[in-house]
Amino acid sequence: MAPAAERSMAPAGQGRLIARDSLPLHTAGARIVNRFGRPVHLAAVNWYGGESVDFAPGGLQLQPLKQIVSEIRRLGFNAVRLPYSNQMVEQDPVVPGYAVAANPELEGLHAMQVYERVVHALTGQGIAVVLDDHNSNAEWCCSATDGNTLWYNSRYPQRAWLSDWKEMAATFRNDPLVIGADLRNEPRGAATWGGPSSTNWPAAAELGGDAVLSVNRHLLVFVEGISYAGDLSGVKHLPVVLDVPHHLVYEAHDYAWYEPGFSSYKQWYEQVYPKWAYLVTGPKPQPLWVGEFGTCDTAASCVSDSTSGSNGFWFHILTTFLQRYDVNWCYWPINGTQSTGRSRTYGAPETYGVLNAKWDGPALPALTKRLAQIEGS
Repeated sequence: MAPAAERSMAPAGQGRLIARDSLPLHTAGARIVNRFGRPVHLAAVNWYGGESVDFAPGGLQLQPLKQIVSEIRRLGFNAVRLPYSNQMVEQDPVVPGYAVAANPELEGLHAMQVYERVVHALTGQGIAVVLDDHNSNAEWCCSATDGNTLWYNSRYPQRAWLSDWKEMAATFRNDPLVIGADLRNEPRGAATWGGPSSTNWPAAAELGGDAVLSVNRHLLVFVEGISYAGDLSGVKHLPVVLDVPHHLVYEAHDYAWYEPGFSSYKQWYEQVYPKWAYLVTGPKPQPLWVGEFGTCDTAASCVSDSTSGSNGFWFHILTTFLQRYDVNWCYWPINGTQSTGRSRTYGAPETYGVLNAKWDGPALPALTKRLAQIEGS
């Protein structure tokens, strides 16, 4: 199907904090709106680490929690997508001391206690939180053989996934700035849109979304596409339907390697249109969040580059699309250093991070400048 003609959309206050008295949020048409029906734009950042075997968001070994949250706010982000694992919820181990070395008040606490402290530190400074079920087993995501390709595995079956979501929804039910539940990160491998129940992601998403909303009917429910959240084409023929209407937001992820061989904005757009961009620019727009996208932080060319195939070439094109159509987004990641995991070195610089390796300022001014531009701030 050929892409529909592109259309412009007016800005909706990108980067602005979401006022508590405007909550809860819901959807109306293609928009996320507040309780007054006014559009809300999510200009967010991912803060990983809780899903890893460190069992704590990164950076707490280097900076006080309050300082990291202040930096997130200072940079203009109004929301954080905060990953966790089912292992974190169910085993709830004591967080290793090394992972919270700059926060002595967190030493000796269990993983869920630290996660709660982080959530409330964010919401306490007016930053909204989207809870993100990233993995079943605690580890660095994502490969096609890591045991976390579906929303369940032999150790954490579907009933555990549903039960854990109810627990998370209940834990944060009284914090109105916990605005959403990202049901599962990047279904991939055998995951299908439709088909047999063992791999049918939208059917599982309906179960998960209804479980969440049975505990807190005010949460937004984020449903990612299959194929590493890069494919939402099935929505056209098999949409997700929740028991509580006007709370569903579809979620796409996009990185430089997702679309091969494009040499212009037009070619990139033609590739992503049938996958997920049609939900923004097509004949029946629906709420969409680009929940992950990121580029290197090692040179200005990571942000804008004329060389086809480079990170900077792709990044400028994607962010142009986000800005032009006022798409909700969440950059990957805020982290200045790596958490523990496969192919990762704890404490090594995170070469995609917004923050530097000390977690006390931006890693690449050109990156934070571009993100500010698409925030509209």
